[in-house]
Amino acid sequence: MPTLLEPLTLRGLTAPHRIWLAPMCQYSCEAQDGVPTDWHLAHLGARAAGGFGLIVTEAAAVVPEGRISPQDVGLWNDDQAAAWRRVVDVVHDQDVPIAVQLAHAGRKAATWAPFAEEFGSVPQSDGGWVTVAPTDRAYEGLAAPRRMTTEEVRAVAGEFAAATRRAHDAGFDAVEIHAAHGYLLHQFLSPLVNDRDDEYGGAFENRTRVVLEVVDAVRAALPEDKPVLIRFSATDWADGGWDVEQTTRLAALVVERGVDLVDVSSAGAVPEQRITVGPGYQVPFAAQVRETVDVAVSAVGLITEPEQAAQIVESGDADVVMLARAALREPSWPQRAAHELGEPDAVRVPPQYLRGVWR
Repeated sequence: MPTLLEPLTLRGLTAPHRIWLAPMCQYSCEAQDGVPTDWHLAHLGARAAGGFGLIVTEAAAVVPEGRISPQDVGLWNDDQAAAWRRVVDVVHDQDVPIAVQLAHAGRKAATWAPFAEEFGSVPQSDGGWVTVAPTDRAYEGLAAPRRMTTEEVRAVAGEFAAATRRAHDAGFDAVEIHAAHGYLLHQFLSPLVNDRDDEYGGAFENRTRVVLEVVDAVRAALPEDKPVLIRFSATDWADGGWDVEQTTRLAALVVERGVDLVDVSSAGAVPEQRITVGPGYQVPFAAQVRETVDVAVSAVGLITEPEQAAQIVESGDADVVMLARAALREPSWPQRAAHELGEPDAVRVPPQYLRGVWR
């Protein structure tokens, strides 16, 4: 049995195998109320039926101004939690666990959806808002944010904790903290963005402070048997920015505070990033974190073929692979992977779909 197809246990959660669905924003709350819709139910339900070992939802904003776009989902009120419960139940009906990714977009909030005709920041007259960030400098092409006060930064952990409690009540099996892709927590981490001179800016200990406060708050808000995941951008791909050495250093600190898996991605903080893209291009970052820190690690980024995914896990570069675009193209990718790897029974197929299995 390839290790890729073996179970993985994090606290009280056991995923049946290590092919997991990465969080992917759908920008589909047309009512702009943060409430997940039938689209989210169908999208995530299809991947659960397709055999993914764990579903991670798209970024759910912890406050309204934390949405990437007005059409983003949220988890800042009870109506949203009730709607998420319906999605969770459908995924659980397929014997698949599900985690919610909690996020705040910071200065990259209030933007048009990527498939909209417009680009950049949404005017307030069209449903946008003034964004907040550790800085008052704009991300290129977007409106300038308002610099957060020290008190506002201190409040962020409580916002994540409140969303975490709603996530638990909605039945989610785990919570992932989004500290990557140039969104709020990553903005604090990156020296290229964070220009503060208070306790949240400057030295590594200060730039990482809000992330550690969020980790502590989320861990305290969840029962002990539910794991906490965190997504980092391992590097800004830019000189003088956040890098993999700082990522491994922070990873060790969050593990001490109860994080159970580090989800390793990259980039997003600044537009002048110079990314070298190719199959599995972010896997070496995951491998470095796993080598350095005693924690489960997931890899993501142009992982498209079953043999490639199996090799990543078998070699010890990561414990889990996260699929994104490949999963959009093929909701039942894990079932095909199990067939191609010679273990078709390792991934569950709903009885309604048995006539369509690979032979």
